[in-house]
Amino acid sequence: MMDERMQTMTLQERQTELIEGLNLIGSPHERLAALSSYVPWVLLPEAERIDTLLVPGCVSRVWVHGTLVAGRSQFRCAADSPMVAGLVALLCHLYSQALPAEVSAIEPELWEKCGLVKVLSPTRLNGLAAVRQRLRAMAEAWQVRGG
Repeated sequence: MMDERMQTMTLQERQTELIEGLNLIGSPHERLAALSSYVPWVLLPEAERIDTLLVPGCVSRVWVHGTLVAGRSQFRCAADSPMVAGLVALLCHLYSQALPAEVSAIEPELWEKCGLVKVLSPTRLNGLAAVRQRLRAMAEAWQVRGG
């Protein structure tokens, strides 16, 4: 359900636009609550939540699946915790439609620039770092295979 304009933007442009949009919401706590709106866009169906897709290092169970479609990344995800599901969905949304080289190179600035590091526990931030590492590893594998 990605709109066509987002498909033509660079990953950095998309990230900037996401940050600006989220920052229109008054407080970091309200921004955090709004992340649930990203879940349907990248939801990994229950039947596809297999153990090999679990991300180690997350307190909640988090599944991430990635594919390469026409040279661009497509990520889907799910999590046991609704808050974690929103956070991970935002990451998957950000990196979907990006070139593998962009996924490998560009780090998420969303947490810091949207003030979410102030409201997320160190454990949650570590879990998000583990998800980010999984996305990067998939993108690097696609690059090695010539994707």
